[in-house]
Amino acid sequence: MRVLRVEFPWYAEVSSRVTRNAIDDLDRAFKNFFRRVKAKAKKPGYPVFKKKDVNDSFAMREPSKFDVEGRTLRIEKLSTRIDMRQKLRFTGKTKQATISKKAGKYYISILAVTEDYNPHAPDKESVGVDFGIKSLAVLSTGEVLPENQSLKKNLRVLKRRQRNLSRKVKGSRRRAIAKLKVAKLHQRIGNQRQATLHELSDKLTREFKVITIEDLTVSGMVKNHHLARAVSDAGFAELRRQIEYKAELRGVKVVIADNWFPSSKMCHACGQVHDMPLSKREMACDCGSTVDRDLNAALNLNQYGLDALKPDLKRASESCKTVSLLAA
Repeated sequence: MRVLRVEFPWYAEVSSRVTRNAIDDLDRAFKNFFRRVKAKAKKPGYPVFKKKDVNDSFAMREPSKFDVEGRTLRIEKLSTRIDMRQKLRFTGKTKQATISKKAGKYYISILAVTEDYNPHAPDKESVGVDFGIKSLAVLSTGEVLPENQSLKKNLRVLKRRQRNLSRKVKGSRRRAIAKLKVAKLHQRIGNQRQATLHELSDKLTREFKVITIEDLTVSGMVKNHHLARAVSDAGFAELRRQIEYKAELRGVKVVIADNWFPSSKMCHACGQVHDMPLSKREMACDCGSTVDRDLNAALNLNQYGLDALKPDLKRASESCKTVSLLAA
């Protein structure tokens, strides 16, 4: 560490702890790697080092190194305070600040210990959610949430900017400008996708006490070259992650349906299983029930979640018999 500070004195211009925290992160990454190797994990995951202009960030993990007051930020060795776009949303003691740079803009993420967080406990019982490409999600209540079209809308502009970037000379100023334009468009598409996913995950965990979703194999779905782009743009894995962590905060139960559960092929009214190719968009059963394919899947998922949470009556009766015998 001392050698680095002598050779590169600008490392400590912002804060003396920035380099120390980076070394701590490296130490933790290798410890976790060797722990996974010792546990004979299939993919132990060798630590990946950062590259310039890719996920640029640094952290200050000591509250004394930074301070937030209103919409301004103080960093240890800077002479002036930095203006922020908005003030902290929560009151409490700040513990850590991470400053990052994405597409030419700077962001700060602040970790705070707070007690004024309102989880907004849900009031409705249960819902089944069928994820799709035509519609991002169809709820068992009948509500249809449209797909995220951020990439589709900007695809023509993105192709034009990437072609323009490929023609520029490497290392030139014009290439740097073209690269920044592509990065800004990617950032905007990503922000639009994240906004859509957060709105949906927040709505579900705010309103329903039990949420049932499918265990989608995204890696297998993207192998279909006709659907790969639409599946990747939908962000099913990220949506599941958001639902799960928000459900934990709000005390909501998330049920993951088995990968082989025939949610689309089974009639929600009678339970009969039909052959349902992707081209067939309506479930028409022999029992007389006719319903949209995605809504039928959502209704089946909702029932799956309710059944999964029911107590096993047979096991409960057996345990009662055991207790009575022991008492005798």
